[in-house]
Amino acid sequence: MVDSIEIEQELAQRKIQIEVVYGLPDRQELLTFLVDEGTLLEQGIIASGILSVFEEIDLTINNVGIWNRVAKLTDTLRDLDRIEIYRPLIADPKEVRKRRAEKAKNEGRADKVTGGRVDPRRNKAS
Repeated sequence: MVDSIEIEQELAQRKIQIEVVYGLPDRQELLTFLVDEGTLLEQGIIASGILSVFEEIDLTINNVGIWNRVAKLTDTLRDLDRIEIYRPLIADPKEVRKRRAEKAKNEGRADKVTGGRVDPRRNKAS
């Protein structure tokens, strides 16, 4: 009969490969290394050492994900997971689009009613 201590020892010996990535406009970092099977996402980030390379990373502020999907710091990692640390948004994309559309209307590049492109066939007198 296999006891629980032997199972725990076997699990502790299994390793999985993960990647941790973080990017700035002028610099990107990709770290590949092995961790124990059952490692949590937050533990993987800490083990990577990336927090000392990029001191601006704050796991209470920065969102994280695995393969382009937002994940929780308490998620368990799987073999070949790619942990991504996301930077906070500088501007709200919805607000940026609104400002761009308003500017296009004011410059005559967009229809003042619909916000779409101006139809050149439409009578300009009306």
